[in-house]
Amino acid sequence: MQTSFKIKTVEELAPLLRELRRGGRTVVFTNGCFDLLHVGHVHYLAAARAEGDLLVVGLNSDRSVRAIKGERRPIVPEAERAEILAGLASVDFVTVFEEDNPLGVIQALQPDVLAKGGDWAESDIIGADVVKRNGGRVVRIPAVEGAGTSALVARILDRYGRT
Repeated sequence: MQTSFKIKTVEELAPLLRELRRGGRTVVFTNGCFDLLHVGHVHYLAAARAEGDLLVVGLNSDRSVRAIKGERRPIVPEAERAEILAGLASVDFVTVFEEDNPLGVIQALQPDVLAKGGDWAESDIIGADVVKRNGGRVVRIPAVEGAGTSALVARILDRYGRT
């Protein structure tokens, strides 16, 4: 399946999303590293997509993941992470961003709904004020218990050794 048509720059997405919103579509935006995709990611993205008509995922670049998570991450390079996300039915578009946070992307795309994990307090969600000021809403989606990239890495190391 060809999915690269779903991977767009912010400059390509902004006018496209404006047109879709004019047609009555509700745009949901979320962001993250999405390194080593796992069941928690899949449930989270499906729940985010259910909050509107289409889901845009802002994907941290390799450089920004290293700045946030440390030099050992990401495990999966950004081009592969973008392609994997684009292959999910719940994801309509993916855009990779270089900054350490998605504020500029949110300002440029002006989503109707901003989705983030339930472990984030709304006051800590970057861009929440921008979305709400424009009449949008912020949703916090509960995490799948025990699902996480760090837990997955620990399980792999436990099973296959730390050679």
